[in-house]
Amino acid sequence: MGFFSLKLEFSLAQAFFIIHDCKWLSVCQGELIMANKKKRQRHLTLTDRTYIEQEITCGSTFKSIGSALGKDPTTIAKEVKLHSEIIEATDVATSCRNCINYDDCEIHNLCGNKHCKRKCKQCFTFRRRVTCPSEDFFTCDIPFKPPYVCNGCENRPTCHLEKHVYHARKAQTTYEATLVRSRVGINLTPQELDELNSMISPLIKKGQPLSHIFAVHADDIPVCRRTLYNYLDQRVFDARNIDLHRRVRYKKRRAKHSVSRDITQRYRNKRTYKDFEFYMEHHPDASVVELDTVKGTRETGKCLLTLLFRSCNFMLIILLPRCSQECVINAINNLVETITLRLFRKYFEVILTDNGAEFKNPWDIEKGPDGKHRCYVFYCDPYASNQKGKLEKNHEYIRYVIPKGKSMQNFTQADMNKLASHINSTARDSLNGATPFALSKLLIDKRIPILTGQYEVSPDDILLKPELLEK
Repeated sequence: MGFFSLKLEFSLAQAFFIIHDCKWLSVCQGELIMANKKKRQRHLTLTDRTYIEQEITCGSTFKSIGSALGKDPTTIAKEVKLHSEIIEATDVATSCRNCINYDDCEIHNLCGNKHCKRKCKQCFTFRRRVTCPSEDFFTCDIPFKPPYVCNGCENRPTCHLEKHVYHARKAQTTYEATLVRSRVGINLTPQELDELNSMISPLIKKGQPLSHIFAVHADDIPVCRRTLYNYLDQRVFDARNIDLHRRVRYKKRRAKHSVSRDITQRYRNKRTYKDFEFYMEHHPDASVVELDTVKGTRETGKCLLTLLFRSCNFMLIILLPRCSQECVINAINNLVETITLRLFRKYFEVILTDNGAEFKNPWDIEKGPDGKHRCYVFYCDPYASNQKGKLEKNHEYIRYVIPKGKSMQNFTQADMNKLASHINSTARDSLNGATPFALSKLLIDKRIPILTGQYEVSPDDILLKPELLEK
């Protein structure tokens, strides 16, 4: 019994390993098939065409070439027939020496000269005037059956017939020219183009960026964003490039000057950008708010105080009567009263701002009128606006509605809440097509937008033009 049980166990183990190996082999074969399928969906490259040329010259079949390249044999056959070069036959191909009956031919006097004793096949003048009735030229069937080209033919050096030759580099050049030609023009019917125009142009004229339009109407737009830019360049829409804010050329940037001011001023003590990085390294979950101002026509007139949550790009806009330290501190104090001190401490734990004169009183920003600590203030390095780049980027949306140099004297806080609502409802590429409003519902307290007068705007109703605040 022990021997038979041992033999049974060995047979079971052997069967297990056989099944295991078969599964492993099937998995490997499956991966190879999937890899070949993925490769089959790609266009042939110059390397592939060079390999085809070499293998045809060596006499390989289309099946073996296709297996090596992960392509179907018919793909290789179509490539060779489509991109083969035709070399015309020489005069020798229509001479007597290319006739099947040349060796046994005894015909003479085709030219009509009865006194000529030479055979016509030895004469070089009669063929200019008459045709031999028994001529039967050699033909080649290589162009009509695989491999369809003469690359691997042994008689190619001495053959005078019409030749079909496959050259990899010429085939690649022809393919690239066809690829470019196929993408010229508009690949839409007039009806489809009119429907796209009626949907895209009104939204662009409202000042909506293409990133927002694609995020909202991606399923309804039959082309990619790059193609849409090309259509705008071709002026096939009612909207034009001038209606896109970022399509116009930026003004030339001024050269950066060396920092001559003393950066060790008292208000920056232990509040530099390096101190900010050190703090965030030890408090990675701290909520960071970027702070800045947007000025109107005069620095002494009304201006905007902007606060942006780094986590979700949600921005608050507060209208200030003047761009001064006193107005900034009063605005922050009012914000604390509006959203409560507990929410302010939680979501405004770290404030990062620049070195503007209106922010050089960090002590009254960090502590309230009662002397209680409520946040930490840090300053960016001079001439380093990229250190709070998210807020600087959001200022572009403000300038779409309030161009630089326009007075803010007639604006109210309700207007700023309306402007912020439209900006926060605009979808962003940097947020994978989401809006700051949508992310704010997940990352900050839902009461903050409500208490600060924010509301979500429907995607198609977003307007980022000066008309938004015109009364």
